[in-house]
Amino acid sequence: MSVPVVLVHGLRTSRTMWRAQVAALADYGHAALAIDLPGHGARRGERFTLAGAVDAVAAGVDAVGGRALVVGLSLGGYTAIAHAARHPEQVAGLLAASCSTRPLPALVGGWSVLARGIARLPYAGAGLNQQMVDRVLSAEAARDVAAGGFALDVVDDVLREMRAADPLADLARVEVPVWLVNGRFDHFRGEERRFLRACRDGRLVVVPGATHLVSLTAPVRFTRVLLDVVDAVEAAPAPPAR
Repeated sequence: MSVPVVLVHGLRTSRTMWRAQVAALADYGHAALAIDLPGHGARRGERFTLAGAVDAVAAGVDAVGGRALVVGLSLGGYTAIAHAARHPEQVAGLLAASCSTRPLPALVGGWSVLARGIARLPYAGAGLNQQMVDRVLSAEAARDVAAGGFALDVVDDVLREMRAADPLADLARVEVPVWLVNGRFDHFRGEERRFLRACRDGRLVVVPGATHLVSLTAPVRFTRVLLDVVDAVEAAPAPPAR
């Protein structure tokens, strides 16, 4: 039986950002479910907590049979790492993209100051957000991201919660294979070698020409990596009974 895939989106976006990958996985014969984290997509208006985000991933895995390859990007990657450490029985493999930097207090504090400034712009910075989407993404990728709406009011909650996240400690607890996937020009890949060393069974993939939103800025290359990961997880021996 083929392993299903659960996909976890980045900050302010939603499950719709994974449209191209969900379609490719379906063509490849694999069930795929993209979920919304608290405060995002169909769950906008909810308060974001890391514990609630981990619960959302766990519910998604349960919905596809109880064990899956979990794929996350940026915030979704940090959440997927936390989920894998807390629910090992649910995870056949982990692909954590664009999240190879620790959320240190100085970094999170700087982002908090920037986020508060943007929030004071008209319509909570919706215009600036749209300019960045139009500038960075192709028209097709921009449509996919916009389809689920943008969670412009969730940033403070996310940054507060990320102060307590410890992805290196979590990765050290993950027993299944881990793929760290980063765009060549991703500003969040600064500690990728440290993240790789934290993994018990890890490998690093750098996607040429891609930036932080690697699945959107290089969708074909990222999807090829994802399908290779699916094949590797399928070929891995079944875990021993607990």
